[in-house]
Amino acid sequence: MQPHLATGFRFILVLGGVVGLMVVVQRLLLLLRVRREAATGYALITPWLVGFLVFTSIPMIASAYLSLTDYNILQPPTWVGLENFRRIFNRDIDFGPAIRITLLYAFLSVPIGVAGALFIAMLLANDLKGIGVYRTIYYLPTVLPEVAVALLWRWIFNPQAGLLNRIIGPVFRIFGMSRPDWFGDPTYVLPAFVIISLWGITGVNMVIFLAALKNVPTHLYEVAFIDGAGSWRRFWSITIPMVSPVIFLQVVRGIIGALQIFTVYAFTNPTPRAGKFMSFYIYQTGFQQFRMGYASALAWILFSIILALTLVVLRSSEMWVYYEGERK
Repeated sequence: MQPHLATGFRFILVLGGVVGLMVVVQRLLLLLRVRREAATGYALITPWLVGFLVFTSIPMIASAYLSLTDYNILQPPTWVGLENFRRIFNRDIDFGPAIRITLLYAFLSVPIGVAGALFIAMLLANDLKGIGVYRTIYYLPTVLPEVAVALLWRWIFNPQAGLLNRIIGPVFRIFGMSRPDWFGDPTYVLPAFVIISLWGITGVNMVIFLAALKNVPTHLYEVAFIDGAGSWRRFWSITIPMVSPVIFLQVVRGIIGALQIFTVYAFTNPTPRAGKFMSFYIYQTGFQQFRMGYASALAWILFSIILALTLVVLRSSEMWVYYEGERK
């Protein structure tokens, strides 16, 4: 059998199994006297539930167990309790710099990214001739592979032949300074990655903001204009409150994404003296040094930080997020 025919056969087999599972679940629920509408709904989400259980829940439980063990893949796990966590906080010289650069990157890149995406969306929200072309152009960076983007930025930041240093090199020479070694000098590593994060301003974030701006009732702007409100006042009193739920969404997504930055760091290969991002440090510990138990402990610490920051944003949303029609 040809390889493509075998692949097609396996795909059809898996698809048939998924459909069969959905039918079985619906029939069982109907036998249990569940309403047909509810039974159909549960049957349709069954593939997702199975995927969540197999590919997310079980690995998380296994990771929690491994974080309390000494496990190197080649030998069975050995129970060590909280020793991995004590070693991380007391004796790991790489953990502090990793947390520092990861948190600083998130705190710098997320506000810039959210504000930049909103600004671009406001520009593209105008109904001008040919605006669809500009929206397409601004969305194009999203379809590029992340590895290709990382290699592109690696060339842009090259200290000798990079495009950025060729542009700003004369400015540095005026002040008697050498061209910055963006990935070789620890001073410039964090600014370089913050600049790279600007790539995410366009694309999905911009489209989400554009949809939110298009959903703002125009009569609110008209009434404010009649009352004498200027552009800045209309922006702060109408635009920001009406799109605040989307800002909340983007902040949460931005925090989660920034704290898990991996691909760009892995392919730009900056100096480790600036600190390694947590996701890369976890990968290096687990898949290069084969200390899976220790890497699992690091992963749970990163998960706890992401969860804590997300909960902080969630609790603070009551003070600054406005939901139309919500009763106070």
